[in-house]
Amino acid sequence: MSIFFRTLGLLLILGSCSTRYGDAPRNLDNACSILDERPRYERAFKRVERDWGVPMPILMAIIYQESKFISDNRPPHRYVLGVIPTGRQSSALGYSQALNGTWAEYQREEGGRGADRTDIFDAADFMGWYMNLTVEETGVALNDTRNQYLAYHDGRAGFNRGTWRSKRWLIRIASEVEARAVLYDTQLRRCGKI
Repeated sequence: MSIFFRTLGLLLILGSCSTRYGDAPRNLDNACSILDERPRYERAFKRVERDWGVPMPILMAIIYQESKFISDNRPPHRYVLGVIPTGRQSSALGYSQALNGTWAEYQREEGGRGADRTDIFDAADFMGWYMNLTVEETGVALNDTRNQYLAYHDGRAGFNRGTWRSKRWLIRIASEVEARAVLYDTQLRRCGKI
């Protein structure tokens, strides 16, 4: 019996040391480091820039805010009495934190049934598609990071209704996303990625 427990303990230790698929890059404060560590990200972001016109630093700043570049990121669980889980706060999933309904709309209109929220290419393409719809429905330019983020977070209809105006925390976050996009832009220019 003690061999069983030793083996189990060893497996737990080894499992905790490994990197799981979808973990965040090591240095999230350096856009060049992110792209050097994850070349797939750079290919995905350049494709979105080419196909949808979304600047890479803005796309990266929004992904940072939404998921910290964790492919299978989900919102936390809700609890009753502090201990009984009752489900997640929303259906958001993946790099883009797309909700089930919005993702289904994307799959029907653009991405196809095989599109996966945990795949960087699909998630980035979704964001390019969504941000272009934001331009059409709200008039917010693709390079207006702050307002694109507000519309991304509250939805285009919510943005048009001004739901974000009563959310001081969201306005602060949108400004942080804008600042991160400026930082990423400067870094990406220095290392020749844009």
